[in-house]
Amino acid sequence: MEIIRTARDCGADAIKIQTYTPDTMTIDCNREWFVVPGNTPWQGRTLYELYGEAYTPWDWHEPLQAEAQRLGMELFSTPFDATAVDFLERLDVPAYKVASFELVDIPLLEKIGRTGRPVIVSTGMATLAEIREGVETLRGAGANEIVLLKCTSGYPAQPAEMNLRTIPDMALKFDAPVGLSDHTLGSATAIAAVALGAVLVEKHFTLRRTDGGPDSSFSMEPAEFKAMVDDIRLVEQALGGISYEPAPGERNSLVFRRSLFVVADVKKGEPFAASNVRAIRPGHGLHTRHLKEVLGRKAACDIMRGTPLSWNLISGS
Repeated sequence: MEIIRTARDCGADAIKIQTYTPDTMTIDCNREWFVVPGNTPWQGRTLYELYGEAYTPWDWHEPLQAEAQRLGMELFSTPFDATAVDFLERLDVPAYKVASFELVDIPLLEKIGRTGRPVIVSTGMATLAEIREGVETLRGAGANEIVLLKCTSGYPAQPAEMNLRTIPDMALKFDAPVGLSDHTLGSATAIAAVALGAVLVEKHFTLRRTDGGPDSSFSMEPAEFKAMVDDIRLVEQALGGISYEPAPGERNSLVFRRSLFVVADVKKGEPFAASNVRAIRPGHGLHTRHLKEVLGRKAACDIMRGTPLSWNLISGS
């Protein structure tokens, strides 16, 4: 409950939890295939033991959902088997998340797709062909609204392995909005993803990393999360739209662009030359494109140094 409240205060739009038990994920077995290998925070533990520590009790889901809704947020979940989908359907969740590891579970994707709800799909480890199969499976089963998430399934993920330029390409290839499921440390990767078109950012969140937990080492604390959200909102504003016109804040500066000025006193009938007409700031005179037309022509009257040049000051204009 405190995590949800704090996340809302830090600018999160939604809360995603996970719906599984150790028995819906794997079997209780310590043979080599069921022991987590090296280079992860969970090295040497059995899958069953890890999931037994990490899972969210199912009877917590409804009160957590109610609290999120009270705060004006949506709460949804990642189901890991058919029984989890059935359970979440009874809670009328607004969407489903497909974890990267489950992208290749075709029967599960079919089950999720048949609900007709929006689906957010992480694509960590996946080849283009695997993503295509997953998307086609979901769409074929009835999922009409799909968001794909660029993801690198490292814990933590290394920035050099994120390949964020895939985001706009993925959006084109699958005609779908694309976001980021981010396991890197810090917020730079998420902010860059938004600049490249990411429409959604998923981050692991904890009140204090020192509290421990399976994901604590690569989770964001509240101050970090809030700083990321603030920066993302600024990036969203800065992206704006396609424009080749002066922005409102620039209009007062237009007058300080260069224009043609008389830079030395000129007598009536005296020709304009490089010695008495120049393109300088500010912008009250003729456009600089007219300099060649002006040079060699004669002054229509006496002109004082520092006068913006205009056609009525040029004889015969």
